Amino acid sequence: MKKCNISNATEHDIYHVTFKKSARTKLHFHTGSQMLIVTKGSGSLVYYKKTNNGISKFKISKTRTINLVSGDVVYIPPKILHTHGSVKKNAIFSHIAVNFYSKKNEKPRTIWYESDLRSNVMSKIP
Repeated sequence: MKKCNISNATEHDIYHVTFKKSARTKLHFHTGSQMLIVTKGSGSLVYYKKTNNGISKFKISKTRTINLVSGDVVYIPPKILHTHGSVKKNAIFSHIAVNFYSKKNEKPRTIWYESDLRSNVMSKIP
């Protein structure tokens, strides 16, 4: 068996997530890396970057959109702002999310934000 070196984590958390009717996650990042394995439907992963130095209120810009279909696997590095979810109004999109522990073997955390997903982040969600 060949080892995949996308993460040297020895621990991870796994979730199976289903999105309905164009549902998406809120803007967020993970303290450890994440891998998505698409199990049904079509969706997208959208990367963002901060365009100023605010902590809980700041500007963002979209940097990349990756279209996803059943069978796709995508790796998201730690601390990258992103969102993912369904792209079709009447179809289900689902994926398995593997959240890897950090190099210090700390349980991964997800930091969530309220945003318009265009240019403004209004607040950090506690």
